[in-house]
Amino acid sequence: MKELGMYFFKLIRAKNWKTIKLEINKIEPIQIAEVIEELKQTDRIIIFRILTRDLSKEVFKHLSHKQQEDIIQELIANTYKITNLLNDIEPDDRTAFFEELPGEISWRLIKMLSSKERNIATRLLGYPEESIGRLMTPRYIAIELHSTVQDTLDYIRHFGKNFETLDIIYVVDEKHHLIDDIQIKDIILAQTDEIIVNLTDNRFISLSAYDDQEKAIQIFKDYDRIALPVVDTNNILLGIVTVDDVMDIAEEENTEDFQKFGGVLELNLSYTKVPLQELIKKRAGWLIVLFFSEMLTAGVMSFFETTMAKTVALTLFLPLIISSGGNSGSQAASLIIRALALEELNIKNWWYVMKKEILSGLLLGIILGLVGFTRVVVWQKIGFYNYGENWILLALSIGLSLTFIVLWGTLSGSMIPLVLKRCGLDPATASAPFVATLVDVTGLIIHFSVATMIL
Repeated sequence: MKELGMYFFKLIRAKNWKTIKLEINKIEPIQIAEVIEELKQTDRIIIFRILTRDLSKEVFKHLSHKQQEDIIQELIANTYKITNLLNDIEPDDRTAFFEELPGEISWRLIKMLSSKERNIATRLLGYPEESIGRLMTPRYIAIELHSTVQDTLDYIRHFGKNFETLDIIYVVDEKHHLIDDIQIKDIILAQTDEIIVNLTDNRFISLSAYDDQEKAIQIFKDYDRIALPVVDTNNILLGIVTVDDVMDIAEEENTEDFQKFGGVLELNLSYTKVPLQELIKKRAGWLIVLFFSEMLTAGVMSFFETTMAKTVALTLFLPLIISSGGNSGSQAASLIIRALALEELNIKNWWYVMKKEILSGLLLGIILGLVGFTRVVVWQKIGFYNYGENWILLALSIGLSLTFIVLWGTLSGSMIPLVLKRCGLDPATASAPFVATLVDVTGLIIHFSVATMIL
């Protein structure tokens, strides 16, 4: 794509507008968007101005939000071009763009819309943030129960180009209540004089405009649909949500969860676009909390100072033992958080999870405990290090410490996400650093308690 960007860069430098216009229409909208991303700001707007009205609408939705904003700012001086663009963009894509802008800019652009599109934009923006109402588009095909197949086909041929998808046709009554949805293939294969009501079975899935967007993600996964109708509390058909919009939301949700799990507050922009000051702000909070948590380790170590003085070799194994507990906890947390996200588990399954993780944590702890025990024995026997006359007791202490710490880390990592979900919090905040820090502090207590009893 860099080669294509360079090609158009050279054409712009040569002011070969005729060739640019000819060549740009030969490539797909997503490729044009990639070319625009490669060019400088002044060149991007030149390419965008050359695009036809239909093509500019398609290219715009493939651009990053930052590029969309830059182009809008450049086009504000050209009222005709920006008015056409804003009116042509699909309502759901336009809503997603508007809600990322500062309020004063959004309303300035909304005023440029036609009366019809302005009403649509303000209605969609009126739904709660992150609700399905913000995702829907009112451009769908709805037909009444007593229409014929021929009436429906005629309607599609006449108005179909104005709608986002023609795969699903929605059936409504005279008050626009949703009755059913029918696949276009069923209409095409039916007799032309067949009444639409005879093709319905009243088995349809719908979304509420006020539901959370995550519900739409799950329903699309469960039912493998390309579009779903959106209704209000009275079952009035308001619009549809398409799978491409849901996939975008799912990607944003996954990105947010990954960032939280890494101990970072969610970034509103991509990593390459977020300012340094914002990046520091998002990361500093968690690091400060974790730093103060880790300070507890100094208090634990001072409490067991006598034990440490008797057997200095205990401190040599601290990184090994503590990291093993943190690793096992992070593993368990990541598995449970993912299972919760996929709805394979819920908080009612806590006892099942606890039993399973106690067993797995115990077995993993025994495996690592045996490895730790063997490590001390082998090093002592080959003379690589002298652990003193109580080396066998030290080996036993290390082995048991590893067993109990890995067990505790696994149990903690699996239970914390469930506890957070029970409290109404996002399980993803049970981040790897958080679990690791908790196990670090408690792991020290376990390690030195075992050592005190044995040594």
